[in-house]
Amino acid sequence: MNHGLSDQVRSVALDEYIRPAIQTGKLHFSVAVRDLMPILQKNGFPKGNWPQVCSAIQTGRFLRENGLEIDRVDGPPKKQSPTVIVHYRLARSNGPTGELGNVHGGAQGRPLSETPEERAYRLTERLRGLMKNEIAAHGGASGYMRWVRGYDEEEA
Repeated sequence: MNHGLSDQVRSVALDEYIRPAIQTGKLHFSVAVRDLMPILQKNGFPKGNWPQVCSAIQTGRFLRENGLEIDRVDGPPKKQSPTVIVHYRLARSNGPTGELGNVHGGAQGRPLSETPEERAYRLTERLRGLMKNEIAAHGGASGYMRWVRGYDEEEA
């Protein structure tokens, strides 16, 4: 399969169906493969390439990047035909409250497209407070440092 064509399929699905559904506040929505094909063909997509269309909108990467989960896929057993309809839902965040992600973005509230700086900040924020309980167990930062240095001195 041509990687560029799969990207084209995902882009059309995002622009024509997924983003508009999310922006209107829908938590559950569907994409019919049959509806994607005329739009794709206007942009030079090969006619009758149903398996590539079906696969492109069901990949794990596509789902993760856009904060989606598949509820179900309607169609024949192989799920590779023009009659396939993919039913999506917005993925729940991994936070302790289980709140839905940002309805204008992807999983865990991140936007569908983010700058490298935003991505770095989002990923490093997970590290904040990682040692909080460990430090508290030793009576604070100075107690923790005494504990760490004590082991360092004994091994030296």
